[in-house]
Amino acid sequence: MKAAAVECHRTAIVHPGARLADGVRVGPYAVIGEHVTIGRDSIVEANSVVDGYTKIGERCRIFPFASVGLEPQDLKFRGEKSTLEVGNDNVFREFVTIHRGTSGGGGRTVIGSSNLFMAYSHVAHDCLIGSFTIFANGAALAGHVLVDDHATIGAYSGIHQFCRVGRYAFVGGYTVATQDVLPFSRTVGNRARLYGINTVGLVRREFSRERINSLRHAFRILQQSKLNVSQALGRLEEESASEDVRLLIDFIRTSKRGVVIRRGRERGEPL
Repeated sequence: MKAAAVECHRTAIVHPGARLADGVRVGPYAVIGEHVTIGRDSIVEANSVVDGYTKIGERCRIFPFASVGLEPQDLKFRGEKSTLEVGNDNVFREFVTIHRGTSGGGGRTVIGSSNLFMAYSHVAHDCLIGSFTIFANGAALAGHVLVDDHATIGAYSGIHQFCRVGRYAFVGGYTVATQDVLPFSRTVGNRARLYGINTVGLVRREFSRERINSLRHAFRILQQSKLNVSQALGRLEEESASEDVRLLIDFIRTSKRGVVIRRGRERGEPL
């Protein structure tokens, strides 16, 4: 089967040094810089910009007015070479901004595969993002943030520099997280508080009842046992052989900023 040719609208500005694989389509007035590489069957829609030392994987789609791979918004940046690396099957909706890394953060911003970035969401310099994540409208990461696989960041939420968001975590809309967000958790609020496990998300990801119950028990010990965090972790290590719980324990033990663990108040619960 013959590969599809690259298709560029006559008004698009594509630098001769850019490398576009078979099947790439570039829309009207799009701009693609000299050091950009774009994988097979990806689409760069009208009026979007892809620049810098940026590598886009296969079957990605960049919607109008998105800005991908431009210089970071870091006053320490002095024009040094830095990169943006994007995997396959990612979607960047309207007005999304994704910035390259800086020398102070390893020089790389990295995004995995099959992620959805809704309109106006932002990924700053030196962030590391896994796969199958969802960033709702206006969700924003400051620099050096790590977001693990299957996490969801709600609309207009902000994640502080150097924080981590664990896998399968759900961060509710308008949340401000200044500490690490636990994996499997439902974290909401300004400032962020923990509302137990992300039951809906885990069910959708086909977690078994046993896995969910094991995590629910672990979160109860962390929040409601009246043990301090070290004591609660020790008890969990003694009680559980669950791989999910071990991941949770390791996440807390390796935190540098502390974790969001303060319990949120459910609707109707007395103060």
